[in-house]
Amino acid sequence: MTVAGRKGHVEMFFGCGCDQDYFCMPLVAHRGDTQVWHARVEYLPKKGSQLDYFYVVAGLIGLFFGGEALVRGSVGIARRMAIPPLLIGLTVVGFGTSTPELLVSVDAALRGVPDIAVGNIVGSNIANILLILGLTALVWPITVMGATLRRDTLVMVASALALVPVFALAHMGRLSGAMLVLGLVGYLVWAYRTPGAAPDEDENLPAPPSTWVWVLGGLTILMLGARFLVDGAVNIARGYGISEAFIGLTIVAVGTSLPELATSLIAAMRRQSEIAIGNIVGSNIFNVMGILGITAVISPIPIAGRFLTFDLPVMIAVSLVLTLLLLTQPKIGRITGVALLVGYVAYVWAAQG
Repeated sequence: MTVAGRKGHVEMFFGCGCDQDYFCMPLVAHRGDTQVWHARVEYLPKKGSQLDYFYVVAGLIGLFFGGEALVRGSVGIARRMAIPPLLIGLTVVGFGTSTPELLVSVDAALRGVPDIAVGNIVGSNIANILLILGLTALVWPITVMGATLRRDTLVMVASALALVPVFALAHMGRLSGAMLVLGLVGYLVWAYRTPGAAPDEDENLPAPPSTWVWVLGGLTILMLGARFLVDGAVNIARGYGISEAFIGLTIVAVGTSLPELATSLIAAMRRQSEIAIGNIVGSNIFNVMGILGITAVISPIPIAGRFLTFDLPVMIAVSLVLTLLLLTQPKIGRITGVALLVGYVAYVWAAQG
């Protein structure tokens, strides 16, 4: 759009006809004695466009259904290969439900938004315990059985504590990431060699007729969902002036935890308490030692100060709460579930600061 006027005098000004999502920037160029005004129309996402909200919703839906397809297909392949149910529960289901966290965190780190990468993992672990376990306990009280889950919960707490010195350095490099991944490998080997180390997989889960289609389709949907979710969340956060860390800790974290929510709720409705809580504990271990470790190996991550001073302590605290519940309570009932949900609401409110 161009308007011409004589030098030192503008004969006509104009309205660019832009709506609230755009602005016009006037530029001046000289051509002899004529001053030419150019209006460059640029996109200004003030509060997030409708397309950004569509990206977030589409990303959440993609993560949910993609994660479900990946888990079903992976379990089917594992069973056809005669892999023991113990190993299926520790690796296939645990890693499968954490795949959204992996793809979102890696994508965010590679695209220069490390706060979403880290916030997604820390926020997912907090949401898994306070939100998902709380909702699951409301559906059906969870019976705590055996020492297996208690031991795995202690591993979850230890992995969270291991992040304190890493976050204190304000940077997580490839060496730290590799050490976390090696720690996960050691844990899996130890758990596999320990009798009764993991909750058995649901024996009634049917193997899909074409398992590789489920796996490949699930991965494709997950990758698209991760990209949409990160794109939309970043634009909305910047438009509203909300920190990317807060978006990662809440919207993105809950979105990537949808497979855990679905798995635990279905298990609770089937009265399979160990699967419901084992899924949460296993996912939290994978998130810290596997997802964060792999993300740092692929792309070193700067750590914002708020994670060390607020969010990581909250994650450690709720992990300790879950450990105490498993050690002292024979059942996690509805009253405890309500308390966990109230705790999550309080955390989200406090995390805005």
